[in-house]
Amino acid sequence: MLNDEGKPLFRQIAELIENSIVDGSLAEETQVPSTNELAAFHRINPATAAKGLNALTTEGILYKKRGIGMFVTTGARDKLVARRRDRFARQYVVPLVLEAGKLGIGIDELKSMLDTREHR
Repeated sequence: MLNDEGKPLFRQIAELIENSIVDGSLAEETQVPSTNELAAFHRINPATAAKGLNALTTEGILYKKRGIGMFVTTGARDKLVARRRDRFARQYVVPLVLEAGKLGIGIDELKSMLDTREHR
């Protein structure tokens, strides 16, 4: 459901579709829910739902089949995963390594710490 306060609703719609593509529940070349279906389900304006879908179209994640609907582009999952991996590195890994360096924790020790946490 939509509830990320502060984040525009159209962006939340786009992220819901992205999440479905990444987790495999929307496969490549599969039709995505229509603007009206998304609007009715989430109780939002159809124009807002359309803006979310159009943003994904602009990014090359979805494409339109005139008169039929929107579909997941071939390669969309790989593109989204690559983008998220890059964002993950920038948001979490880089700051982690920088903070570890400030504390005198070398890469090998940091790897060991991560390995230990992985087994908990």
